[in-house]
Amino acid sequence: MIITRTANQCGKADYGWLKAQYTFSFGHYFDPNFLNYGALRVLNQEILAPQAELKPKAYPHVDILNIILQGEAEYRDSAGNYIQAHQGDCLLFSARQDLRYSEHNLSKKNPLHRLQIWLDAKPHLAPQSVQRRKLSTQPLTLLASPATGKNSMHLRQSVWISYLMLQAGEVHTVSLQGKHAYLQSVSGNAEINADSQTGNPTHASIRCGDGIFIQDETQLNLRAASAFQGLLIDLEDQSF
Repeated sequence: MIITRTANQCGKADYGWLKAQYTFSFGHYFDPNFLNYGALRVLNQEILAPQAELKPKAYPHVDILNIILQGEAEYRDSAGNYIQAHQGDCLLFSARQDLRYSEHNLSKKNPLHRLQIWLDAKPHLAPQSVQRRKLSTQPLTLLASPATGKNSMHLRQSVWISYLMLQAGEVHTVSLQGKHAYLQSVSGNAEINADSQTGNPTHASIRCGDGIFIQDETQLNLRAASAFQGLLIDLEDQSF
């Protein structure tokens, strides 16, 4: 089964210095039907104006993945640690509840555009040091997973996060680990066909900013209608 959620159906914010699209309830945006999707708790696309800053705040027991799509950012915590990131960088933070974290657009001229994902971490797993890797130009790159194989960053949850980068007309097949997944179009349009465990084929079209919830499918067959970038979050079987 595939359920499409268009960009227009998502939560929105525009404060001038910050523009955002929220897949799940976040901040002022609340929808009881979209609180989370298993361990996936937050998926935000946010644009910070030049030199804008998100003030220090504490986070729950989550892993936070930031993917820098445009611009340059600096992240600081209340212990005095900091790290800078640029376009194409992916940073994975294990949030500590005794620390507060801030984010700053370093550029005086250019906006900072990034994706932010929160995943509930398993309670018994301790925080890790900040992890980093770069997006590649490969059709499919495994960014983060429960293990550290294939040079992926290590998550404290049974979730696999991959980044898709397809040229117009390119076709790619992705096998899924569990019964639930989520695909976000970061840019561009694509046609999706899924091979269902029930044997019934399913189809969806997604455009820039859209997302699809995927259940009980074994693999996705993607065809890029235009140059396409997408984020695939593959979740372990669990109650939803």
